[in-house]
Amino acid sequence: SWVVRFCRWHWLMGRAGFKPAWWPAWLGYLSGFSFTATPGKVGELIRIRYFEPLGVPAPLVVGLFVYERCLDLMAVLILAMLAMNQFEQFWIAAGFALALVTVVVVTAGNGGLGRLCRWLARRKFVRIAHAVRTLDSGLVEARRWVRWPELAASLALGLLAWGLLALSFCWLLGRLGIDLPLSTSLAIYPLSMLVGAASMLPGGLGSTEATIVALLVLNQAPLDVALLAAVAARLSTLWGAIVFGLAALAWSEVAKARRARGR
Repeated sequence: SWVVRFCRWHWLMGRAGFKPAWWPAWLGYLSGFSFTATPGKVGELIRIRYFEPLGVPAPLVVGLFVYERCLDLMAVLILAMLAMNQFEQFWIAAGFALALVTVVVVTAGNGGLGRLCRWLARRKFVRIAHAVRTLDSGLVEARRWVRWPELAASLALGLLAWGLLALSFCWLLGRLGIDLPLSTSLAIYPLSMLVGAASMLPGGLGSTEATIVALLVLNQAPLDVALLAAVAARLSTLWGAIVFGLAALAWSEVAKARRARGR
């Protein structure tokens, strides 16, 4: 799943005219996962630190981040639709996903953040104004990929990446002896991710796990086995990403220090 998402990231950079070397770009991308357990995953923007030395400007990284989040939301929503008539939680999560994407599209199109930035600057909120200006620049950059080839390919790769996670969750349920229809099994993890995102908790901590347990119990799974499934799924996804992200972060920092000494 990470490899597929990175390939999408790298391809979109290429479409924007930037082609950093694969290995440092891969490490920079993975490094973002070290702070993925933050509200809206904004901690992943630490990638700016590693992509700027590769010639990729900060606004483009922000734009890629926003674009990736929106396409991932849509991909997860499509997968969750496999069980849209079985769980009432689907409509809450779907409403959140669609509302968030709408806000991003409207904000990117009307220049509201630019006006907010100027208002903050006039009142001497310099750091906040700088952060808002960077976000506004990122939204402007994200517009370059709002074309059918990029949208279609990015959504397809998003469906593949998140579909792999959904399939791995199905495999886990089978190993734990939880026998559910394939469409239900495929939909539970994506739907739980949407509910976790809608909760606005860092990394969806607690809410995602609770949703997995609730959905499994609703489908007659024993509570203890449902708890085990939720813990195993999150250990191998969220916490696995954080561990690999920290390893990539350390590697990137060592390489950065060596380049600095080489000068």
